[in-house]
Amino acid sequence: MYSVKLSSFEGPLDLLLHLIDKDQINIYDIPIAQITAQYLEYLEKMQQLDMDVASEFLVMAATLISIKARMLLPRAAKNNASGEEEGPDPREELVQRLLEYRKFKEAAFYLKSQERQVGKVYVRNNSVEMYQHLFKPRNPLVGLSLEKLLQALHQVLARAGADLSIPGEITREEIQTPDKMRQLMAMLVLYPQGLSFSQIFKQTSSRIEIIVTFLAVLELLKLGQINASQEEPFGEIIISRCLPARTEGVEDAGVV
Repeated sequence: MYSVKLSSFEGPLDLLLHLIDKDQINIYDIPIAQITAQYLEYLEKMQQLDMDVASEFLVMAATLISIKARMLLPRAAKNNASGEEEGPDPREELVQRLLEYRKFKEAAFYLKSQERQVGKVYVRNNSVEMYQHLFKPRNPLVGLSLEKLLQALHQVLARAGADLSIPGEITREEIQTPDKMRQLMAMLVLYPQGLSFSQIFKQTSSRIEIIVTFLAVLELLKLGQINASQEEPFGEIIISRCLPARTEGVEDAGVV
């Protein structure tokens, strides 16, 4: 008693391709009698091993027998001199089906190999939280505090002969904060390296104009349009323009 190990085939076309490749047969010139015999022998072994033979395998067996019978029938001669036969080749439809099936099988094999390759790759999960520590929020007051800015404002007011601590009458002047913001941004365009805090207030004359200019500086800092930095303790405060400039909220304030 002996056992026969049979490969698993996905269908009758898969079995036919196996037989053709095994014997290195030209698929365009299939020896139909030889293939039919091998195919039927294979089905017989499947039945002997109590394996279920699907109906599609049996249909293909009938098709092969039909093609074999038609191959045995004589075809009309196309040319009496040459003896060439005319009419369609009974194997033509089967050959086309086999070629089409081979294309799909090769494509399936390629996709399967790609799947195996991807399975060997480990992908690290990405999320915003993983990288937040690398991008700290921008601080427009680098090395400064609002207290130091107020001290600088008092110095500017003192040079202008005004003092915030002394109450007095405030005259109405048509100076708008958005206008001052535009003026400051236009001024800083000419000085890429930045201007000192005192230089920004150099052209201001009145107390209200100084205050409005200071409010414009605070608003631009808040919007991220400018930076304020102090390179050394008690040193000059430098105001510089941010590049690239952020536009969120600036347009609403009328700054361009």
